[in-house]
Amino acid sequence: MKVIVAEKCGFCHGVKNAISIAEKVLALEDDVYSLGSIIHNKDMVERLAQAGLKTVSQVEQIQSGTVLIRSHGAAPQQIAKLKEKGVNIVDATCVLVKRVQHIAEEFERDGYKVVIIGDENHPEIQAVMGCVKDAVVIADESDLHKLPEDARLGIVCQTTQSPEHFGRMLGAIGRCRFKELKVINTLCEEAIKRQQSAVQLCKQVDVMFVLGGMESANTRRLADLCKKENSETFHLQNWNGLDRKAIFGKDIAGVTAGASTPEWIIDEFVKNLEAIDSSGG
Repeated sequence: MKVIVAEKCGFCHGVKNAISIAEKVLALEDDVYSLGSIIHNKDMVERLAQAGLKTVSQVEQIQSGTVLIRSHGAAPQQIAKLKEKGVNIVDATCVLVKRVQHIAEEFERDGYKVVIIGDENHPEIQAVMGCVKDAVVIADESDLHKLPEDARLGIVCQTTQSPEHFGRMLGAIGRCRFKELKVINTLCEEAIKRQQSAVQLCKQVDVMFVLGGMESANTRRLADLCKKENSETFHLQNWNGLDRKAIFGKDIAGVTAGASTPEWIIDEFVKNLEAIDSSGG
């Protein structure tokens, strides 16, 4: 089977940095924790767990050792609790996520109501929310009622959202009542490049595969965008998730991957897919 891999896919700089930091710390320390999954990819998290990384969900589960702050960041209150415990803190937060946190803090200091466009349950957004006293999170138009009327609004966006969604939400917010609107584009350029590359490729193939963790927001975004252009789009964590029926009768397959998907997952998938005679299912 002919397989074409998207020009832009796989690990972004922020994820590469977080994994590199984790590997270096694990090589030097025995008691290493990650406050939440260091990235949203189970395969990579399991590989790091085998090297000794212990993933926990609460600060209270950590008593000693070294703590990695994951790529999505952590709220200042969590950092403060860790410092009280006297543990060694190693910050692997993506620099772009840090930027969103700083902008939100500046907005609040300047008297703006902080508005975050994104998923309230995503760890990146929860960390940003923890940086300010009070923020409003807007996922879509159904959340617009949360906005205070006649307020000064300072708007940022979850880094992995699509430019289309960001623009659409800005338009919807612009139709609400407000005194002042200040917007700073906090989208990740690498995420945008991956989205554009994936959409371009999915239009040229019979079937499209998007590789990455099911809990990865940027991977889900890739899959959603591709499905709009090619209904034969499948989001898989890795090769084990492939249903052969998806490629039956197909000649050309496209492959892309989220920013938290390791290269070895992509390579294995492409190699196995190329070896298949799709006419035989």
